[in-house]
Amino acid sequence: MVVCVRAVVRVLVLQAAWALGGGQVRYSVPEEAKGGTVVGRLAQDLGLEAGEAEARRLRLVAQGRRASVEVSGASGALVVSSRLDREELCGKSAPCALRLEVLLERPLRVFHVEVEVTDINDNAPLFPAATKNLSIPELITMPGSRFPLEGASDADIGANAQLSYTLSPSEHFALDLQRSEEHLESLFLVLTKGLDRESLAEHRLVLTATDGGRPALTGTVELLVSVLDANDNAPQFNQSVYKVRLPEDSVEGTLVAHVGATDPDEGINHEFSFSVVSLVPAAKRDVFSIDPMSGEIRLRDTLDFEEVRFYELQIEAQDKGTPPLSGHCKVVVEVLDVNDNAPEVWVTSLSVPVPEDASVGTVVALLSVSDRDSGANGRVRCAVWPPAPFGLVATFAGSYSLVLREALDRERVSEYEVEVRAEDGGAPPLRASRGLRVPVSDVNDNAPAFAQAVYTVLARENNAAGAELARLWARDPDEAGNGRVSYSVAEGGAGAGAGSGSGWRPASSYVSVDAESGRLWALRPLDDEELQVLQFEVRAVDAGEPPLCGNATVQLFVVDENDNAPALLPPAGGGPGPWAAGEASASVVAKIRAVDADSGYNAWLRYELWEPRGKGPFRVGLYSGEVSTARALEEADGPRQRLLIVVRDHGEPSRSATATLSVSLVEGAEAALSAAAAGGAAAAAAATNVWLVVAICAVSSLFLLAVVLYGASRWAPRAAVLAGPGPATLVCASEVGSWSYSQRQSRSLCVADGAGKSDLMVFSPNCPPPPGSKRHDLKVLHMMRIVCGVEMPRMPLEFICLVRIFTASVVNPSLSSGLC
Repeated sequence: MVVCVRAVVRVLVLQAAWALGGGQVRYSVPEEAKGGTVVGRLAQDLGLEAGEAEARRLRLVAQGRRASVEVSGASGALVVSSRLDREELCGKSAPCALRLEVLLERPLRVFHVEVEVTDINDNAPLFPAATKNLSIPELITMPGSRFPLEGASDADIGANAQLSYTLSPSEHFALDLQRSEEHLESLFLVLTKGLDRESLAEHRLVLTATDGGRPALTGTVELLVSVLDANDNAPQFNQSVYKVRLPEDSVEGTLVAHVGATDPDEGINHEFSFSVVSLVPAAKRDVFSIDPMSGEIRLRDTLDFEEVRFYELQIEAQDKGTPPLSGHCKVVVEVLDVNDNAPEVWVTSLSVPVPEDASVGTVVALLSVSDRDSGANGRVRCAVWPPAPFGLVATFAGSYSLVLREALDRERVSEYEVEVRAEDGGAPPLRASRGLRVPVSDVNDNAPAFAQAVYTVLARENNAAGAELARLWARDPDEAGNGRVSYSVAEGGAGAGAGSGSGWRPASSYVSVDAESGRLWALRPLDDEELQVLQFEVRAVDAGEPPLCGNATVQLFVVDENDNAPALLPPAGGGPGPWAAGEASASVVAKIRAVDADSGYNAWLRYELWEPRGKGPFRVGLYSGEVSTARALEEADGPRQRLLIVVRDHGEPSRSATATLSVSLVEGAEAALSAAAAGGAAAAAAATNVWLVVAICAVSSLFLLAVVLYGASRWAPRAAVLAGPGPATLVCASEVGSWSYSQRQSRSLCVADGAGKSDLMVFSPNCPPPPGSKRHDLKVLHMMRIVCGVEMPRMPLEFICLVRIFTASVVNPSLSSGLC
């Protein structure tokens, strides 16, 4: 046998070629080839360079049964790995082909390789038994009588299984071999000459079966023919051949056929019984049974179209004569295919996880689908569920690729349960499915996003350094490092207050953000007087590659605390002057000016007269700070009045400052001298105004003279002049809108006792805020009015003022410039 194998190996030439239009490599190798025998140079036939097969992991993909070949990792050749037995692999099927799938990575490709295992003559013909006993009666058995013999079987195929039979030399017997339309062989022992039991009671013959292999192998069986006496009529069947078609799903006990026979003899020689003499294939002998009396052939075991499609039974009817005679017939059973095999789905390769940015058309898995049925029952349709985002692409007969049809998004679906469904074309169709779990791996395709585009944070001033101001949070739906967010202050800042002199400061000098938690901390105490609004950006960056970021704007408002007391401002015009006794009530003596560096209610000031209490001659405007007479001044009030004024804000708790105002009462002459001195100092600077007044008076002299006489007779003139350097300013009212630090100041006011009353009141304007201050809430509104007589309501105010100015210029020309 080894010699035969070697001879066949030398004769067969390994063939490798691409199949036209199929992309398939075919090789052939004889069975029983030794391990390591090269089947084909697979890597070279696939067009791979030297060493590329190992680098791209060229390998076979198993399909449910052990392959007897493998790919050599170094050379990329397809070699025999274990014993190849064609009869074990394929039985009697021809040709015998191993259908393999070869996988090549980077990029992923699949090739189909078909290895045909060719037959060698390694199996000798084999008879069912070593000895066959035959009983043939003498005399009555006529020459030409035929006796069926069970032929030998050969596991090989083709010429190696073509059997020829020879019989050892005999003058009484010969062989007859018949072949039917179904290519089934029937072997008969033919009697060529009558037997004489008395001359030879037993004949020993050797039947030899020889196959067509090179070298040929043989098998033998000994035929022991016993010569019997009398019973000259054998049973005769109604038909020599019975043909039956039986579906493979027939149940046990199904009636296959009913054979019948007759025997013209009488008595015991007429009685006969049926039996199955032989069955092809011999391994299925127990599939059928026959009733020895009725001749009914019934099914004892299940049929399988995929294993055996034809059965041939040799039926014998043997009578009970002495010697017994027998007749024979043949029953051919054809098995019909039914759809009894569901499709089978195999996953040959699975490339998971799939990155979510994988392109459409990416191969995820390789599948193999088969159905053992034939015809329409074996045609399989495949589909994938759900239909998106994956699909099936047929790559070869029974082979599919699971490919990506749509773009993936791990944040929407992180894992897919895919089911590959297969359905054959039978009626009813059979189905099978195979589940695949396809996880999706994350890529950094989502930037961190804050819950708000703008965060408004309120922080009280004078907070402790390290205090938590707010907590920011940005969401990144990616996972692992792609979703791990770190925070930082990106940009922004504020200009420092004018008093600090440090200019613009970055936001990082005021606040800090925790990189992991997003907590916003104060690095230093905040001061509303220095900083009101701090606007900056916080950036959230993930740890992906490349990193993605998102920004949010933070507006930090510093909430004012009442941490500044009111601050008094110096008087305008150098302070109050003397005050004349007898001055009417509601006359403004002076104005207390104060500011508070806080804002809002904390900077809203009120003025209170703290001393003297009770019904004194003076009072203070609650919110204006104007010190005015509560009644007419009298000599009994004393020559000097000391006023203590408290300035309070509306904060909680409130803060205050005090101012001391000294008011001096002087005689009328001293008041006049004081007024004259003040007017003389300003006469030179106001010459132009005097000439203007004189020109106006000349034009209206007649009319004005009458008015002057009327006014002089009815009203006494009144004048209030604030002493101080520089020209007097005609101001009737003012509004305060600024704040500063606390301090105490004293003012002196001299009032002339007995001085003539004047219709002019002089007020000092409020000072503007300190230079350089940029606060928007420090707005000073200066309102100036000329209060000119309250007892002439029917006359126009402008007219009365003009008359008063003219009168004053006549009495004392030096006052005209200051009054104008």
